[in-house]
Amino acid sequence: MTKTSLTISGEKFLINGKLTYAEIPNSKPEAHGLLMNARFIQGIYDDKLNPQRYARWGKSTWNPEQHTDELIAALPEWYGYGLRAFTVGFQGGGPCFTINNRTIENNPFGEDGLLLDPAYANRMDRLIRAADEQGMVVIVSYFYGDQTRFLRDGKAVRNAVTTASNFLKSGGYTNVIIEVANEYDIPPFEQHSLLYYPEGVAALCDLARAESGGLPVGCSGVGGSYNREIAEASDVILIHGNGTTRQRLYNMITQVRSWELDRPIVNNEDSHALGQMDVTYKTQTSWGYYNNMTKQEPPANWGVMPGEDHFFAIRMAQGIGIEVDDPPEAEQLVLMGVEPNMAYDGLRYIRLASLYPESINFVEFFRNNELYYISYDEPFPIHYLSNWRQGGVESRPGDVWKAVIYLHDGRVLEREETVPA
Repeated sequence: MTKTSLTISGEKFLINGKLTYAEIPNSKPEAHGLLMNARFIQGIYDDKLNPQRYARWGKSTWNPEQHTDELIAALPEWYGYGLRAFTVGFQGGGPCFTINNRTIENNPFGEDGLLLDPAYANRMDRLIRAADEQGMVVIVSYFYGDQTRFLRDGKAVRNAVTTASNFLKSGGYTNVIIEVANEYDIPPFEQHSLLYYPEGVAALCDLARAESGGLPVGCSGVGGSYNREIAEASDVILIHGNGTTRQRLYNMITQVRSWELDRPIVNNEDSHALGQMDVTYKTQTSWGYYNNMTKQEPPANWGVMPGEDHFFAIRMAQGIGIEVDDPPEAEQLVLMGVEPNMAYDGLRYIRLASLYPESINFVEFFRNNELYYISYDEPFPIHYLSNWRQGGVESRPGDVWKAVIYLHDGRVLEREETVPA
């Protein structure tokens, strides 16, 4: 028997018949009914082509079962800060920074979509049941763009939707939302018109709902995009905020709400730019934390890690009304990317994490006392590409990196770290 039953009333989520967060003493009424979430897309990840390359980030071997178990072990800590949902994919997601997505095979459906790899099914079952025990919801994503190249044709796509949905139905889960595809409108989905054009996606939403026994369904588009036909076919309107500004995110939410569809709007993939979260709190929509380096480069470290993860957790709790203390001011800025074992092919991904990034005007980065880069936009990385993506930088053991932080109030602060041997 399940412990966590998700239902929907208008734009609000309820767990076991009560608005989410309403059970927390002194929680903010405007947060009741939200579903704050994180992108843990690699929760059941594996790679049939080259698994040994994931013996990195301080791990001597790659073990997909252990990877899932470590996520399960991290759920209580996240729950304590207010996380009530996370997205995990049958086909995972892209490491994006370090490994070419086209060199990965992470497709559990086979080429005809008729069978679900038992190892993947077992990991997904363990994860959903662990979330159920914790009081959390799993947003189960079926398709990831580059992995659909392993599906033979449109019939295989339909078969895979049926296969995944029947698995969820047979599991009797009551804490699941289905995401048919992760960003249907990106180029890799062009190979399957059902997954690329809104009318096909809407039809797959209907198929997933029917075959799963009525689980709530949605489908996301690329960051900043939205489509009314898909929204009308959805029980939960899934949007992505990655790559948007706060203004664009606000505009997207207000446009979708103007359709008056009276169903929840959930941003289930944004960035580690924490200022974005304020937009969704103000518009009473749900926000999805996405940190590629700590949570999408396998093997992920699933806990609430120092720096970005911890700062997100604090800001999430504050928005809900959970009592958490700010760390001392000296600990509210962390120079990241210089930790042991966090280099790949000689590159590091260096950035400044801030509990209150809105207070920062710009950041100067120095390598060995020479100015290397100036970052003006949150989340203040070196080689900024968007609010979720950055380029790597060559860095050798012994290099000294310094961030000089210029605040809007006129103060100038510094953080310095040495790359370990």
